[in-house]
Amino acid sequence: MSDLPALDPSVQDDAAPFWEATGEHRLVLPRCQRCSTFIWYPRGYCPACSSFDVDWVELDGTGEIYSFSIPRRGQGAYRDAAPYVVAYVELDVPGSDPGPRIITNIVDCDPASVSVGQRVTAVFDDTDSGHALVRFRPI
Repeated sequence: MSDLPALDPSVQDDAAPFWEATGEHRLVLPRCQRCSTFIWYPRGYCPACSSFDVDWVELDGTGEIYSFSIPRRGQGAYRDAAPYVVAYVELDVPGSDPGPRIITNIVDCDPASVSVGQRVTAVFDDTDSGHALVRFRPI
């Protein structure tokens, strides 16, 4: 569990498989059966080709930092958490180059040590609702 707040997510029906998996500390994302696009943010249709033919694929949770920012002032629940890292992580997916990019936090490290291209692995911060927030830590 990181030091960042772990707020309960607002779970929409078409993203329920994603959130159910996080509660089991697993990372799954929808993938379009028509065009093979991985879909972030999880939903039941493909934003690339508008197909509703999606399946859910379990990923190993490794990847690399594609881009990041370090907020120095937090707001709301994050008011006392700053500085912290907000990042896009490009996930490792065999046969998919590049892999899907998800927005997340990088935790368990000094924010000043984070760099683009850095290898990371998923960690899960449990919430009170039985779901978890997917965050990443350096490998």
